[in-house]
Order: sequence, then C-alpha cells, then structure tokens
Amino acid sequence: MEEREDNRRLPGEVVETYSRPDPREVVEVYTRPLPGILRQKAAPPAGKKKRKGLWIFMGCLAVAVALSVTAFAWRQLRNFGRDRFGQYSPYEVETEPGDITIQSWPTGQGVKLDVLRDHGEALTAQEVYRQVNPSVVRVMVQVGSKASLGTGVIFTEDGYILTNYHVVEGGSDCYIALDTGASYQASYVAGDPVNDLAVLKVDARGLPAAEFGDSEDLEVGDTVYAIGNPLGYELWGTMTDGIVSAVDRNVTVDGRTMTLIQTNAALNSGNSGGPLINEYGQVVGLNVIKMSSSYFSIEGLGFAIPSATMDRVVDDLLASGETQLQPVLGLSVLLEATQLSETESGLEVVEVTEGLAADRAGVRVGDYVLAADGYPLETSKDLLWVRRQKRIGDELTMTLWRDGEILEVTLSLRESVEETE
Repeated sequence: MEEREDNRRLPGEVVETYSRPDPREVVEVYTRPLPGILRQKAAPPAGKKKRKGLWIFMGCLAVAVALSVTAFAWRQLRNFGRDRFGQYSPYEVETEPGDITIQSWPTGQGVKLDVLRDHGEALTAQEVYRQVNPSVVRVMVQVGSKASLGTGVIFTEDGYILTNYHVVEGGSDCYIALDTGASYQASYVAGDPVNDLAVLKVDARGLPAAEFGDSEDLEVGDTVYAIGNPLGYELWGTMTDGIVSAVDRNVTVDGRTMTLIQTNAALNSGNSGGPLINEYGQVVGLNVIKMSSSYFSIEGLGFAIPSATMDRVVDDLLASGETQLQPVLGLSVLLEATQLSETESGLEVVEVTEGLAADRAGVRVGDYVLAADGYPLETSKDLLWVRRQKRIGDELTMTLWRDGEILEVTLSLRESVEETE
C-alpha cells in the first residue's frame, strides 16, 4: 500500500422538468454532444421503379453513409469516459469565469476545519436533517449582471463557511441565508480552483456549525444524505438520500483529476457546495458534480469532495490563502496491522524509498510502525491521516518494532508527493 494519497433530448419527453428563467447553473454537470443519429430511409412509393443501375448506386451510397455515421457514433461512445466535465445551464445562461472581487477577510487567524475520527450512534434520517440542516446555507453571488446560487456549510460558530469555488468564481458580492431566513453579507477568505473549494466568512457569532467526520471510514453501501438548494432558492433545504456507490473515484474535471466520493443521492442545480452526510450526522463530503448525458439516460451519479481532502486543503487556505505541497514519507506499509505481542501491533514496512525521509531516519523493510506522532496505527489509513496533518519542513516521529525491540525515529519531511511522482 503506497502511503501516498491521490488528490486522485431525444424525441419524446420522458421526464417532467421545472423550467423558469433563472441564474446560471452552479452544479457542475457531465455533458457531451449527441452523436450521429442513424435514420432509416423511407421506402419509395409503390409502383415506382428505378433502373437497376440507379438502385445499385443508391444502395452503395446509403451503405457508405450509414457506415460513416456509425463510425462517428462509435468513436463518440468510445470517448464516453474521457469527455470533460463542465458547467451546464438548463436555462442557457452563460457566464465567463473571472477574478473574485468579493470583499476579503484575512487569513492566518488560527482557524481550522475540525474533522473528527470518531462518531456517535447512527441517527434516523429525521434526526440527521434536524441536526445538519441549520448549518446549511444558501449562497448568493453577484456575477456581472447575473447571480450564482449555490449551497454552503457552516463549520465554525463564528461564521466560517465552506462552498465550491465555482459557486463564487467571478463574483463581486456575496450573501448567505440561514434556514431561519436570517441573511448576512459574506466575505471571501480564500479558494482553490483545482480542488474546487472556497471559504467564506460572515461577521456573526453563535451560528450552528456542522460536525465533520472522516470520509476515510466510508465503505461502498453506506447510507449517505445530501442537503442543498436545488434550482437555487425556492426549494432550499431539500434533503435526498442514497448510498456510497464508490470511494476514491478518480474523475477528470477540466483537465485535472479529482479523487471523489461517488453516490446515488440525487443532486440538482444549486446543490453545489452542499454537504454529503453520513448516518451519524457528520459531513463527510462536499457535493460538487453530477453526471448527465444528452442522449443516455443517466441517473444517480453524483460526486462529492471527501472530507479527507477538505481537511488538508481548507486548513491551508485558512492559514495562508493557498494550498501547500504534501510531504512524502518515503515508505509503503501493509493495509492492516499485525499483532506482534499481547500489547503491541503495527503496520509492516514493505518498501523504503532510498534517499527519502524514512530512509534517512533509518526505517528498514521488515520494521513495524506501531505509532506515528503518538497515534497508534491500526490501518494504513491511520498513517495517511497523520501525514495529512504535516507540511514540508515538519518532523514526524515514528515508534518502530524491530526484532522485538521498540525504537523511536524522527522523519524530516523535506520532499513533496508531487516531486516524487
């Protein structure tokens, strides 16, 4: 197990739609062009005969055209998994990306996004809604002469809010509204277009902050919920449910690869930046993308940014306004810990990269890592969690088991994951 973490119409209406003139789309949607449509030629009127040579010519021409169109359609279908994601508007309102000129709020205030590694008892859907919905806000952004409407999540009681970068992109003014109807002008703290995350701040106290949980604990089949503002405003506070369809799904979005949670919980225009919630009432993802097609019927394919990614990126944005490179440890371990004695268990080291942090610290293949920075390790995900708390230039202590002896080593984290890829 590498310790690295990847920041990896057709005729006949069949769905009733709610249509109205409205601002631009704020949920990114997967779309692609309609391929060539094969149409059967109408039979000639009865009684009309053509000369045999003409029939042969027309038949050959029809076959050639059909083959050409079929080849085009086949090429389109083969490219299905490689088409780009982009913003899509059912109201055909287009806006160009631009700089964010929303009034700013300073970074470096010592604020962090707390992602908990434990949880309480499972809740009913009603309990989840009552617990989380007060923390879900409507985000309204002025973008030129139009507005961008999305969703956000309060993560501190003094008014820090998380949403998608594409919701605020190009914005000049921003307001948020609570489920109580109270509204505030929001300031822009920082954002990262690559990970599609942005932090907003309102000048308020005593706001209901959501609890964030660890997305690394999710498994396929787990129950999840989404709360957001589909279609923008009138349907605010809508909750949908589903399951985790896949974890660590790599999806290419505008030339960049994002590692996302896949879910079949219904997402619609305006859900961008809304929470994906586990059965314990914890936010484990931020809804960002849904898939659609102009000629396939696609349902139940939504994606969310995992809290494991938000944990690192948001803390960087809060501290300095930009994301920092991730350090590399330079070792690979097995997925599960091995019981070494009645009191000790650890992750077996199966590879050490020469010249990197673990090698310099004296870690060897065959060692067992009992703890990292004092945290006991039961799975490789525990080690990844510890690494996400570190930045280039930090040190990380490891407790090792080697041939029955317990050793302490210190890793100096000088290199980044990007530099070693």
